[in-house]
Amino acid sequence: MTVPDLWRGLIDDAAIFPPGNAPLADAVGAYRQRRDEWYADLVGPLVVKDTDLGDVPADVPLSVVLTGGAGALEGVAGLAERKGLALAAIEAAVRDLDDMAGNVRRYDAAMRAAGLDVPMHVELPGPVGPQWLAAADEVAASAFRLKLRLGHVDPDLIPDAATVAGWVEAALDRELEFKATAGLHRAVRHDPEGGGAHGFLNVLAATRLLLDGASTDDAAQVLEERDGATVAAVELGSIRTWFTSFGSCSVTEPLDDLLDLGLLEKP
Repeated sequence: MTVPDLWRGLIDDAAIFPPGNAPLADAVGAYRQRRDEWYADLVGPLVVKDTDLGDVPADVPLSVVLTGGAGALEGVAGLAERKGLALAAIEAAVRDLDDMAGNVRRYDAAMRAAGLDVPMHVELPGPVGPQWLAAADEVAASAFRLKLRLGHVDPDLIPDAATVAGWVEAALDRELEFKATAGLHRAVRHDPEGGGAHGFLNVLAATRLLLDGASTDDAAQVLEERDGATVAAVELGSIRTWFTSFGSCSVTEPLDDLLDLGLLEKP
């Protein structure tokens, strides 16, 4: 096995999203071409918008981001069935900030009505608070997964380490699987121009610590760690049971970091 289980399906190919913004046809072509690479199993589905479904082929597994609300799910299900598309997951953001828990319940009802039996990742905006936690409870009750937005084109809107640690702790408390999105192109926390950026390896390590009973303060400290060797030394074990994947518009950057840190070896 070229790619160990720990790293298989780690990256959801989000090439069409910022800052990559690849044309859809180019993203599909690159995804297909990558199937012959030794690291192909590192990559999970191609992430597309629901408005792209008319232009994607049936041979590429898809994680579909809803651009509208719960009402869009019926159309997604119908088009996917007609075209024989390989739906791997649905991703949606809570939009009703005054009734976040109710919004999650509406997604649940719409998924059932559409007959969609694939993982559903729900993004809950804002820091952990009563409304956020109530919505997370509904995500758990619906057997959905969480989606954590860890980056942003505006550096001021990137969540700080304490916020991320709180999100992960809440997910683990509810035995919720989660994926991350935005800004995790590099393995280790770094400081590009304009502000800090989280590292996917930091998030994996912090999740492991929280799962082992560490405090959110300890997890936040690991999320802030900028020394690659220190972060790479954390024993991750079966952490992918909970942190399922992260979306990235680049596959080569995370791959290069795993190689440079000695966590993955090219055959």
